[in-house]
Amino acid sequence: MNTDARHLPDTTAVASAPREVPPAVRATGLALHGSRGTVYGPLDLELPSGGLVVVQGPQGGGRSSLLLTLAGRMVPDAGSQLEVLGEPLPRRRRAVQRRAAVAGFAGIDDLDGSVTVGATVRERLAWLRPWWARSPRVDQADFGRLAAPVFGPRPLPQVDTLVWDLDEVDAMLLRVTLAMAQTPDLLLVDDVDQVHDSTRRQTVWSCLEALTASGTTVVAAVASLDELARMQWTSPPTRVALSSGPHAVPAAA
Repeated sequence: MNTDARHLPDTTAVASAPREVPPAVRATGLALHGSRGTVYGPLDLELPSGGLVVVQGPQGGGRSSLLLTLAGRMVPDAGSQLEVLGEPLPRRRRAVQRRAAVAGFAGIDDLDGSVTVGATVRERLAWLRPWWARSPRVDQADFGRLAAPVFGPRPLPQVDTLVWDLDEVDAMLLRVTLAMAQTPDLLLVDDVDQVHDSTRRQTVWSCLEALTASGTTVVAAVASLDELARMQWTSPPTRVALSSGPHAVPAAA
């Protein structure tokens, strides 16, 4: 048998070549206008996969609408070019909706303060299961398996706690936990400012940043324009500044 290496395929280069990861979001001329004028844009964006993106802008500056557009829940202006998770929007919005989850949006994922944490989680899991599947009561162990990746070292609320008795950090992290139950590739979190104290908001940012370690891309919005400078980061997130024009740049730049 001829074993001359010249006759054998060289697979070394193929095996060791790094695999290029496409961006989570790629957009050109992304804009949205309503009856009262410009909502946001035009924006040119390229947001990395598996990282944290912080969208900064004043109240009324289009932050929520931009995030909902990236989630496939709002349709941008005709002529906008937008691709999220490799899917063109709005044409493939249902595919994106299956892979993108939202948290912190007023009127979308508000918590009912009169029910317990366990009942809230059970309801969310029921929505995610097939219609015929049984949704058993959620005990503390069940909640722990679901919430631990979000809360990290922070103590978990008890499942019999009423939602309106939750600390504002725990309420925000519960909303993120409900979103992550979908096991999304993209998580969009609105209005991190609803955790009012900057020291406590650091806890939320640290938890969101930790979620990217598993490959989830996290895009979160905040009104505070000096938020990135005031917070501590494991690595600088990508910044999208709606107030200063259509730019997405690393925080350290």
